[in-house]
Amino acid sequence: MVQIRRVGPRIGVEISGIDLRTMSDDDFNRIYQAWLGHNVMVVKDQDLTMEEFLAYSRRFGIVSPHPSKSTRHPEVPEVTVMGINKFKPDGSLDQAVYRRGAEGWHTDGAYDDVPFKATQLYGLAIPDRGGDTHFASAYAAYDAMPERLRTRLEGVRGAFTYGGRRRNQALLNPEDRDRAPAFHLIIRTHAETGRKSLYFDPGKIMYIEGAEPAENDDLIEALTALMIQPEAEYRHKWSVGDVVIWDNRCSYHKAAGDYPPEQDRIHWRTSIKEWTAGA
Repeated sequence: MVQIRRVGPRIGVEISGIDLRTMSDDDFNRIYQAWLGHNVMVVKDQDLTMEEFLAYSRRFGIVSPHPSKSTRHPEVPEVTVMGINKFKPDGSLDQAVYRRGAEGWHTDGAYDDVPFKATQLYGLAIPDRGGDTHFASAYAAYDAMPERLRTRLEGVRGAFTYGGRRRNQALLNPEDRDRAPAFHLIIRTHAETGRKSLYFDPGKIMYIEGAEPAENDDLIEALTALMIQPEAEYRHKWSVGDVVIWDNRCSYHKAAGDYPPEQDRIHWRTSIKEWTAGA
């Protein structure tokens, strides 16, 4: 029997008593609505092949290969393999692999004209300590915005690129670097819930349209400070067999980046876009 349990006061829901391989449409619709209401959804105790993981991911939208070609599965490019090859040939730790996702709070895919609707991870190998993933609600960030800031940014777009102002593009192939920015509204209305959120990523933002350099820096600093509201966070401690999906349209996340490097922290990852562009 499907059980749905909240795991945070404003974000996070856990699903148990379900097999994602044989789930009915009614059960999927039920957990999909729980996901929309809580931004992040954890499904426990799964035993999936890669094709089964892909099939479940496709129920949420179009699975799109991640721009980091070097970390795609060699036979199934829609799947990224996280956490492998973290040691260089000389034995030193490759920080770009080890700390992937831990550089700071972010949302996935803001650098694309059609950003990722959702990201999903499936836990394959989990260290005995550390390696958690943190989540926070972008609805709560919007709710915390001062009225003057909401007025200033309503209808205003940000310019986003992979790597942002720091040009942190080590995981991209050379031919995929230095793309033109994508533009997205900073105050975004969710296509399915109708709620407003702060759509922002300090690691991918280049500038805010119409802002002079000094104001641009001030706005980015103010938005970065607003992103994480303490009462609207959820920290997920992984177990093997966990499937976690989050809504990039209304949440932020980051990896802890603190697990023992000699231990494995390996996930399959899918990046999911809307069924129709612009939704």
